[in-house]
Amino acid sequence: MSRYIVVGAGALGGLLAAQWTLAGVPVTLVARSRALEVIARDGLRIRRPHGDDVVRVDVVASIAQARPTAADTIVLAVKAQDAEATVAQIAWTPLVDGRGVVADLPILTLQNGLAAEDIALRRFHTVIGVSIGIPASHLEPGVIVSPAYPIVGAAWLGGFPASLPGEEERHRVALAKAGFATAVEPDIAAAKRRKLIANLRNVVDVFDASIEQAERAEAALAAEARAVFRAARLPIALPSLDGMGLQIGEVPGHTLGHLSTWQSFARGTSNEVDFLSGEVVLIARIVGVEAPLNEAVAHALGALAARGGGPGEVPLPDEFEYDLFTRVEEMRA
Repeated sequence: MSRYIVVGAGALGGLLAAQWTLAGVPVTLVARSRALEVIARDGLRIRRPHGDDVVRVDVVASIAQARPTAADTIVLAVKAQDAEATVAQIAWTPLVDGRGVVADLPILTLQNGLAAEDIALRRFHTVIGVSIGIPASHLEPGVIVSPAYPIVGAAWLGGFPASLPGEEERHRVALAKAGFATAVEPDIAAAKRRKLIANLRNVVDVFDASIEQAERAEAALAAEARAVFRAARLPIALPSLDGMGLQIGEVPGHTLGHLSTWQSFARGTSNEVDFLSGEVVLIARIVGVEAPLNEAVAHALGALAARGGGPGEVPLPDEFEYDLFTRVEEMRA
């Protein structure tokens, strides 16, 4: 059985490494700094509704220490904003069996947004885009809260830029073994656009807003993104895996609700807003249309991050006060 080398030990990378280890799928986790120290010493602690699992995973400090071979597959599990630097760092590492370099291996790109597949394809020949949905949280090294069980999340995958049937099915099966509801997408880029629209909820989560304000803002940002994609003639995949029925339970001491972008601001780490709202803005500027709401969000949260601010410190931008839905409806026309 081929091995997965998971690069990135956050909520997704850590959970995948733990789930594959529990399922008997060969996996090595590449972690760094404090995460490496904690996981090597204590294992990965996966907090679930029925209790904690402490999973001893094979963890190393670098792709070279993972001793990659031609039989391995790379799983890029860092955040979107870290994808370029990480891919550049690992791609040209020699395989220990002398059969090429890491860029000759298949790579699974698990990032939100739309940039990771292009970043990987610049160096890797075989790219499998994966759109992941998990209700997991990661606020301290080596500890992941995973309130969904026994299905821990959903994964949609597909070859990029075109379908790769044999590769897709092999990795779909592996993700299913890790406890994910899985589906192969004929157009993974369209599926990632669908996920990006859903992820605009993440950026709203960082603002100080009432539930009603947040819901209105999410709807407006999503409508604006759809209008931009339509102007750019970029298709959006239809909903998939309906009725998969994730069972979300209570994890003692953990409050559900805050999403990955909020978690990044809470930890004071880099964030992916430039690859969510910022991606919508980029496409809008390229095709010559406006995206004022996503632009205001990217601007406000970029400034917040630059000064080291945390979640809940700033209100929604003023742009959301002016004809919130009227402006979006005008873009649809």
